[in-house]
Amino acid sequence: MAGDRQSVKTYVPAEQKDAWRDHADELDMSLSEFVRTMVQAGRKGFAPTDATGREEPASEGSDPGGHDLEKRVHTVLKSGPCSWDELVQAVVGDMEDELEATLDDLQDRNRVRYSGRDGGYVLTDE
Repeated sequence: MAGDRQSVKTYVPAEQKDAWRDHADELDMSLSEFVRTMVQAGRKGFAPTDATGREEPASEGSDPGGHDLEKRVHTVLKSGPCSWDELVQAVVGDMEDELEATLDDLQDRNRVRYSGRDGGYVLTDE
């Protein structure tokens, strides 16, 4: 039955769980909902699906296996050994920089604006 729920457990460092909980609180989500949502969002890059949920073939130029991520990890590790947390910070930091640049560009083109009243970034009427 599609509505049946199953428990999944994972073990992460306490500081990672605290960061996830803080982020979940910011989004007004339970920790379980946050983890489920983030896993599903992450999986979208690996197995794109159509509107019916069937897997779509990868398009030319796509990177479903995360080879760009491989390049980032390789670049970070060139400078020497890194812990899991250091690798996560290096990769996430790059993504934060890209997100900030993208949002700046979208705002410059008047495609997105920040609205405190609406609780964050919103699309503008085109």
